[in-house]
Amino acid sequence: MMMKLFKTISTGLFLSQHFVLYLCLAYFVVLWAIFPHMAGSRNLSNIASNMWPLLALVVGQLFVLVIGGIDLSQTSIMALTSVAGAALMSEQVDPVLFSKSPLWGSLLSSSGGFLAGNDFAVVAAIVVMLTLGALVGLMNGVSVAYFNMPPFIVTLVSMMFFSGTAIFLTASENITHLPSQFITLGKGGISVISYSFLIVLSLSLLAHVLLTRTVLGRQMVAVGLNRQAAVISGIAAKRLIVTAYIFSGLCAAIGSILYSARLEGGRPTLGQDLLLDVIGAAVIGGISLFGGKGKVIWAFYGVLFFVLLSNSLNMMNLSFFTIDMVKGAVILLAALLDVLRRRVSAGKKAAL
Repeated sequence: MMMKLFKTISTGLFLSQHFVLYLCLAYFVVLWAIFPHMAGSRNLSNIASNMWPLLALVVGQLFVLVIGGIDLSQTSIMALTSVAGAALMSEQVDPVLFSKSPLWGSLLSSSGGFLAGNDFAVVAAIVVMLTLGALVGLMNGVSVAYFNMPPFIVTLVSMMFFSGTAIFLTASENITHLPSQFITLGKGGISVISYSFLIVLSLSLLAHVLLTRTVLGRQMVAVGLNRQAAVISGIAAKRLIVTAYIFSGLCAAIGSILYSARLEGGRPTLGQDLLLDVIGAAVIGGISLFGGKGKVIWAFYGVLFFVLLSNSLNMMNLSFFTIDMVKGAVILLAALLDVLRRRVSAGKKAAL
């Protein structure tokens, strides 16, 4: 009787939509026993500050994965928008470092960025960053939807091109001396609540409503499950695909704003090492790489687990290569668990 009850409970936990959250809690408790300072206020603050920008990226990736695509260009969008925004609002630029930059003499000068000292510099820079993110997403979406190009190839080429463009435009230098109003977005807050949290919470709520409470969201899921059937039923699949990629580009730009503000500079290599984290968090959260399955809360669970994992690996003082190996193994294990969960769930439904 006890064995049957234990099996029922364990199966229920394994098949639960909150399974990854339970893993996070269990993992944190184990880490807390090994590293008592894991639950320290400083470390918890560090975990939180790492979560919100990454969650913005994963929420954008969620929409693309739901419609059956993938967006490898998010990190290059971050780099491009980071340097573009900084080039507009930087208050001081070193001529020695940037004299060879193509932007020197136009957007950059010894007195700073193009809008240096302007009261609307920060607002204008943020608008430009968001617009650039949306335009890159639009280009990716049109290529995938209307030219039937493979999403992997399209976004891989975008990643290479725009990453190279960001490095070329800045001569591989970081643009610093950003306005304090901008830096506040990444480091400031209201009491103990950071602006990063409030921004990403608003984004996540919007994404949740779009995906679960609107016709747009239901149609995106339908396209991801079976694009041909969706088209036959009258759904404008191409338009939805373009919309998903535009949203992904916007989310990448928001992530860029938060990271750039936190790091106090426009970096041409921003996000270079984040692609594994974005895809990994999505997979760990249970978002399907084959389309038609994904929720914002799953994105949150995946980000939470991945940030906890990264935090614990850094505490162990492991090498960069070892950390990547462990992350890769965890992502593979998460994918295998997802397959196993689907098989167990299908078997349970068949038994009923």
